[in-house]
Amino acid sequence: MAEPMVLHPEDSVAILTERGIASAGHKIARRGVAKGAAVLKYGQIIGYATEDIAEGAHVHSHNLGFGAHPNRVRPGEALAAAQAALDLWRGPELAFQGYHRDGGQVGTRNYIALVATVNCSATVIRRAADELTREGTLDAFPNVDGVAAFAHGSGCGMADSGEGFRALSRVLTGHAGHPNVGAALFVGLGCEVMQIARMKQELGAAARFHGLTIQETGGTRATIDAIKAKVRALLPEVNAITRAPAPASALRIGLQCGGSDGFSGITANPALGLASDMLAAQGAAVVLSETSEIYGAEDLLIARAATPEVAEQLMQKIRWWEDYTARNGATLDNNPSPGNKAGGLTTILEKSLGAVSKGGRTPLNAVLDYGAPITAPGLTFMDTPGYDPASVTGQIAGGAQLIVFTTGRGSAFGSKPAPTLKLATNSKLFAAMPDDMDLDCGDVLTGVSLEDKARQIVALILAAASGQATKSEALGLGDHEFVPWQIGATL
Repeated sequence: MAEPMVLHPEDSVAILTERGIASAGHKIARRGVAKGAAVLKYGQIIGYATEDIAEGAHVHSHNLGFGAHPNRVRPGEALAAAQAALDLWRGPELAFQGYHRDGGQVGTRNYIALVATVNCSATVIRRAADELTREGTLDAFPNVDGVAAFAHGSGCGMADSGEGFRALSRVLTGHAGHPNVGAALFVGLGCEVMQIARMKQELGAAARFHGLTIQETGGTRATIDAIKAKVRALLPEVNAITRAPAPASALRIGLQCGGSDGFSGITANPALGLASDMLAAQGAAVVLSETSEIYGAEDLLIARAATPEVAEQLMQKIRWWEDYTARNGATLDNNPSPGNKAGGLTTILEKSLGAVSKGGRTPLNAVLDYGAPITAPGLTFMDTPGYDPASVTGQIAGGAQLIVFTTGRGSAFGSKPAPTLKLATNSKLFAAMPDDMDLDCGDVLTGVSLEDKARQIVALILAAASGQATKSEALGLGDHEFVPWQIGATL
């Protein structure tokens, strides 16, 4: 059997790279650990022994538990090292072929968006998009990637102000005004809380945004027909744009992980983190999210916060989530799923340490509310749930033109209007789900360097940004993964 992998000299555990006393990706004790003592992985605490653990024993949920993790760093204390990590990758300007929009945005795709303002208009936009596709309406317009219907379960029965209203408004306007969208049509019932006129006013550029309501149009069938007629009228204009060279600095990349396993923090996540550093050095934005999945690793971000204000903003988000889960009868350690645990992850502290490595090592320049516009170059953190569809919806609303998603157990996720690239953390998964996985990162375990893998990821990102179809696009995924985070009371 291959020797277990030791990630840090101080670690209490080593990682099985093939099946032994447990499955590959699981942990075994490097030495005896007394009950109540901290267990270390990556040189960091991942939990506490709930019983005496013998050297060589399997370390998992039966003998390792969650525990307190007080903040141990001063904001910005690692900022100089983070700046050095950014400077390390300065180099020749990278580029992709994108769609240039008014205002300086650059898209990686060219969609027409149908945006429901309320659940009541979900059916009509989905029916219209489906009929247009089945009728072959888009066949004569090769520069249009499709008609995407963004339907959801909210928009009414809610307050007309406050956190929940603002979050949904940012999501809907963020998708309508997204750089990957050539034109957008808001569709409402007419009497809902989330009014079209208010959102069009926020967007400003009236020529690109259109709207209608079911009540004013004459009912369900008449609205479907009206949507289709409007799309047909918009198609020649949207099709007229063509790709042109754009600098990598125009990219906003959403970083995600889902179905994580014990190899996520060893292969795909740190490789993506290094790719994030390379892109940040180009002036691109890379967006780490999933607040409930950085819990326990937030110190690693706070230590390289660009300013004290950025550090405090992140700490405020963590405190909000502690309160949010407590008042709903949960804890943040409820986050690791059964699949995560089967893959070798035991506590949220362990999962978070692997998840945060997607963000690389450069300065943390901004902390954003859910769905807020991504404006700062380099590493940004956006407050989102760990639930993948809701998290990605927020990143895309902020302007991410591409999502890069690592997975160890397997994922069938896709997204629109920003496509998703999926990176397998282990070669077994890559072989098992070849139609879903865009890149195998499991070969990091057999000798491929993280730097070489990161360069492969950057090349894949630039190719996808230039129009190369991702595996999830080829499968037609993305129509049902638009899931705005519903915050606040349903009335």
